[in-house]
Amino acid sequence: MKVIFLQDVKGQGKRGEVKEVSEGYVRNFLLPKGLVKAAEAGTIKTLEMQKASEEKRKAQEKADAEALAAKLEQVTVVVRTKAGEGGRLFGAITTKQIAEALEKQEGIKLDKRKIELPEPIRSLGFTNLEVKLHPQVKGKLKVQAAEE
Repeated sequence: MKVIFLQDVKGQGKRGEVKEVSEGYVRNFLLPKGLVKAAEAGTIKTLEMQKASEEKRKAQEKADAEALAAKLEQVTVVVRTKAGEGGRLFGAITTKQIAEALEKQEGIKLDKRKIELPEPIRSLGFTNLEVKLHPQVKGKLKVQAAEE
């Protein structure tokens, strides 16, 4: 019996896949649990439309991330903090402070977890960071640590 998987079923198929499965397994296990739907012309067409819209949405997300990456490369975020002698900071600048400063200065809302900071910034000056905007898109962000 040909079915469309609505959810991943271990050893059988993944969500959105159309497969031939034994009739008894489908009637006794998969259908009662709502894991599959019978593969008819209408349901297959609906599945194809859903896949097309999903691909379109993913392409739009990637394009938006690339546009944001281009915008971030032109921005320098200034984070003001207290510093001692020799340009050493009291404490450190974290991704949370960078994200807040970016939103305040440029109006760009960015999740602090997307900013890749290998170690906290502990001295005055410029630092280049990478920002993970999409699984396939990374942007660059310039951060300036300035004294208050």
